Amino acid sequence: MALRVLLIGAGGVFGARIAGELAHDPRFALTLAGRHPAGLQRLRERLGDPSIGVATLDVATTDLAAAMAPRQPQLVIHAAGPFQRQDYRVAEACLACGSDYVDLADGRDFVAGIGRLDARAKAAGRLLVGGASTLPALSSAVVDALLPRFAALESIEHAISPGNRTPRGDATVAAILGYCGRPVRLWRDGRWQHGHGWMSTRRQRFPFGPRWVGLCDVPDLELFPVRYRGVRQVVFRAGLELKCLHFGTLVTAWLVRLGVVRDLARYAPRLRRLSEWFIDAGSDIGGMVVELRGRDRQDQPLGLRWSLAAAAGDGPQIPATPAVVLARKLADGALPVRGAMPCVGLFTLDEALSALAGFAVETGVEELKA
Repeated sequence: MALRVLLIGAGGVFGARIAGELAHDPRFALTLAGRHPAGLQRLRERLGDPSIGVATLDVATTDLAAAMAPRQPQLVIHAAGPFQRQDYRVAEACLACGSDYVDLADGRDFVAGIGRLDARAKAAGRLLVGGASTLPALSSAVVDALLPRFAALESIEHAISPGNRTPRGDATVAAILGYCGRPVRLWRDGRWQHGHGWMSTRRQRFPFGPRWVGLCDVPDLELFPVRYRGVRQVVFRAGLELKCLHFGTLVTAWLVRLGVVRDLARYAPRLRRLSEWFIDAGSDIGGMVVELRGRDRQDQPLGLRWSLAAAAGDGPQIPATPAVVLARKLADGALPVRGAMPCVGLFTLDEALSALAGFAVETGVEELKA
């Protein structure tokens, strides 16, 4: 029996990628959902799978559970961000419908707080997962894979830089602008401190060369100090390929920090269109690095850098993959855990990389010099 999947936000950058992976797979009966049915129809035609359903659905509707119920979903994948200003109405509607739930949230408080639904999810025998995206799902899988090489893990610093030609939606831009210039709580030197979004800028080495990156407010900053006991530093940065765009964003961050601009996220559509004037000035190559430092089993200093490079425009496949991995595990009966939780420890790095086979993605691990 095929797993009935309702994919909300299917017309977006990441939703369309997820749809492409679930289409033509006999394990799934897929329905594309969103606010714009014409776009969903075009996506279905592009996928070439007539069995795929289409449903007009707005997560802001008054009675969301009633709107979802006719599709009788067994799994809802929520890809309609940004999540920084959302509540848990979609997850709660899933409980009302008897469905499991997976989202692609990257909002720190949203992902870290989903556990408030844990008791209700367990009582209903349902799985509610927040943050099935690059962060914290893939980043934690990387740390988990490298952790056995450490007797003591002391520092986690990771970064992402997408290629300039990577498609960007208004939701993604709004999520970034939402924390630019604002205080970011950081775990440094074994205690909570504060930085500011998009600041603490530095040059980060990626497999394809160095790029500028700045501090970002993501779920990992909240989750990793608890998950990896003993770690004294957790820092995440992101950056734009083009120096003019990266430092232009830094200028806007300073405007927020100085109080000149109050709500930068409201300008997301306008700034996204402005950035696309420079679309041909960069590449379609993006990447991710995770740098771990600590002590090895012989009590010697150890530093490891895991890196990923995505070419040919396949960068958006990275944040789309965790939800695909979880959907396949649920369809195969290989994910028995129930409750509400952030997406950490629910799949391995090998499972994620296996799902990326066939895409222009390369990974590697190297030791860092002391």
